[in-house]
Amino acid sequence: MSETSDSADPGTPDRAAILIPGNGYTTDFPLLHFTSEAADLRAAYVEPIRWTPPEKEQAEFRAWLSGTEAEAWACGQVADALSRVEKLAPGARTVLVGKSLGSRAAPVAADRSLPAVWFTPLLSTPGTVAALRRCTAPFLLVGGSDDETWDGALARELTPHVVEIPGADHGLFVPGPLAATLAAHAVALTAVETFLDTVAWS
Repeated sequence: MSETSDSADPGTPDRAAILIPGNGYTTDFPLLHFTSEAADLRAAYVEPIRWTPPEKEQAEFRAWLSGTEAEAWACGQVADALSRVEKLAPGARTVLVGKSLGSRAAPVAADRSLPAVWFTPLLSTPGTVAALRRCTAPFLLVGGSDDETWDGALARELTPHVVEIPGADHGLFVPGPLAATLAAHAVALTAVETFLDTVAWS
């Protein structure tokens, strides 16, 4: 490795992905795990966030989730991850990839003009929708028609990059044999690969 500072390290990735968990849906779960694999196949630096949301009773947690406190908390976590990426892969074209609660960090994507992938975003939360409306970089929304936090018509209003899985719930599980859920995940992840190759990292 060169010790001079006037040229970039040829081994430094020029792409990066920050994986943002949900509430109980860690970056080891299928949608984020396989997105990590997709990024790795494209020689990107991957920064997975590990977090523990505040413990609250269900009703209290729902109120927290839709409020400004959750937004500030999620945005702080992602801002810290971006700082790590900037040190380890300076100048990398960074994509945010979040699941559910992770979409409360959409203001970071808006403020920093970062492309993003949001799995089962909280489209029932006004703060999330407001942040998505502010985004100037492209983003992909993936959700299920049977997810109460999803709104397919709104998703298509916000972005041309939308995947809606018929009958899928908040975990993108569909009724019937597990093969149906695997197929749904395959559709979602194929869309992610296409988005990375033709939009975010084209």
